[in-house]
Amino acid sequence: MKVRRLFIFTILCATTVVSFAQQRPHYTQYVLNNYIINPAIAGIENYTDVKISHRHQWVGLQGAPVTTYLTIHGPLKKSDYERETATSFHAQGENPRGAAYWQEYTRPEPHGGIGFTMINDRTGPLNRFAAYGTYAYHLGISNRTSLAAGVSAGIQNMTLNAGKLDFGSQFPVDPAVAGSGYLNKLSPDINAGLWLYSRDYFVGLAVQQIIPSKLKFTGDSITLTGGRLVPHTFLTAGYRFLLSEDISFLPSALIKYISPLPLGVDINAKLQYQDFVWAGASYRYKDGFAAMLGINVNNTFNIGYSYDITTSGLNTVSRGSHEIVVGFLLGNKYGDWCPRRLW
Repeated sequence: MKVRRLFIFTILCATTVVSFAQQRPHYTQYVLNNYIINPAIAGIENYTDVKISHRHQWVGLQGAPVTTYLTIHGPLKKSDYERETATSFHAQGENPRGAAYWQEYTRPEPHGGIGFTMINDRTGPLNRFAAYGTYAYHLGISNRTSLAAGVSAGIQNMTLNAGKLDFGSQFPVDPAVAGSGYLNKLSPDINAGLWLYSRDYFVGLAVQQIIPSKLKFTGDSITLTGGRLVPHTFLTAGYRFLLSEDISFLPSALIKYISPLPLGVDINAKLQYQDFVWAGASYRYKDGFAAMLGINVNNTFNIGYSYDITTSGLNTVSRGSHEIVVGFLLGNKYGDWCPRRLW
């Protein structure tokens, strides 16, 4: 019986490690909220940024990943250095983010930022809930360039619903396992990152799940061990081009490394009209494509939506992936319709 239990759990954990989405979720619209990947972003703007997101991956596939998160971050002290500028107004027919704005761009004053993240990620019988607190510090290294460093610390709870384990008739689940109910693994978690940003570009490096740990689920009637939570490394970069007075173009890339898997690469492109509406596309190497659309409704509310189509073998059973990100700009003293430091 113990051999069968270990065999079943080994299969489950191998699936968890091989599939990136089940250890750390995939975010198509990471450009809208780089903070969800890199804690160094905390406090980058002169207001409190709130993001709520829900992602349903591979719709139509039973047990497919479903991810929901809430992030909140802002500066420890608002700066009077960033006084009212042209971006505080929204005159019809004029672009407040035109060439004149970017020519006058200067770095923010050195400051600290704090943040909070709460994530729930469910895949089949596995559920991961995590909560973190964040501190970051932003320091100017030239007139238009800043470097930020940040760390997030918190807890994550991995839950296995043993009653939902199903490997077909060939590998029947041991009744002792299926009857164990919910098995839990609670552990500390630390993420850290660096973020270099300027008028025209950004480069970020982040490591999530820094503390590797073995998975060990325990319940009233059974203990299962096997599998491993491993560190995830993310390298992001983007550059802003002003195509015309009204349209900006932002290509960006996200490279993911999870040992012993090969590199994962996402290529993104975003076109923004003034500071009002944007559209984008994404390609995930050997996995699929995505289309994105968003609007800055006013100076306190914005929303983005993406739809992914997979090109892997899952396309025969999946009807795509949906992701929505809703943002709130609290205490936006100068009335910006979109971020000054993140675009």
